[in-house]
Amino acid sequence: MKKPKWVVEKERGKKAEASETVWLFGLHAVRDALANPDRAKLRLIVTRNAQDKLADVIAQSGITPELSDPRKFAAPLDPNSVHQGAALEVKPLDWGSVADACVSGGDARPARVLLLDRVSDPHNVGAILRSAEVFGARAVIGTKRHAAPETGALAKTASGALERQPYLRVTNLARVMEELKGYGYFLIGLDGEASAELPAELARFADRPIALVLGAEGPGLREKTKEQCDVLARIDFAGAFGSLNVSNAAAVALYAATLRHPG
Repeated sequence: MKKPKWVVEKERGKKAEASETVWLFGLHAVRDALANPDRAKLRLIVTRNAQDKLADVIAQSGITPELSDPRKFAAPLDPNSVHQGAALEVKPLDWGSVADACVSGGDARPARVLLLDRVSDPHNVGAILRSAEVFGARAVIGTKRHAAPETGALAKTASGALERQPYLRVTNLARVMEELKGYGYFLIGLDGEASAELPAELARFADRPIALVLGAEGPGLREKTKEQCDVLARIDFAGAFGSLNVSNAAAVALYAATLRHPG
């Protein structure tokens, strides 16, 4: 019997994901990836200087480095990449399901999760992952389409957080929002035009798991995403200046949410 088209496309997508690899670069990103036992490492290219700086973690990882001339660095990177003489080909990390990342865990504090609606700039997502790790977010969740995948630029900006902070990319963000509601999450969409203020909404639901929903630079949250939120709230500003980029907004919102953890 011929398989339905959607089944064929799903299987093709899984095969593509299984064969996908990423080149990480920069001393910090490469060091943390080498030290991560959950990261599948395929190929390490380093200059002599970088090899000396990474010697301890290379020895522990078991991977055999390939030495390269710094003037003709052999890794297939963008010529403008600041690679610092180190590049590592890896498989993307598998953080499991939304339930695995957002429900399980031994942290007694109410969970905090970030949802990204079409945030496609890898530098913004990398910075968001750093903030999420610092403030103890359970996960950062974006979409498979129109969102930043794991890339060398994202990893370098994340400064190691990509190896430790769950970053899930899902097919349907609206469906995941409904799933989180089923787990008891209260969904707050950040919107500069909202009448409610974020601190007040966080105070009302301090004892609940909270998902903070952020949109892309410029367009912000899509209407469909806004409809799925339990409430829309704004980060209040002093004076006439009234906007933050999405990574800064995520950091401010997470900090405010962390302050309202009971105990």
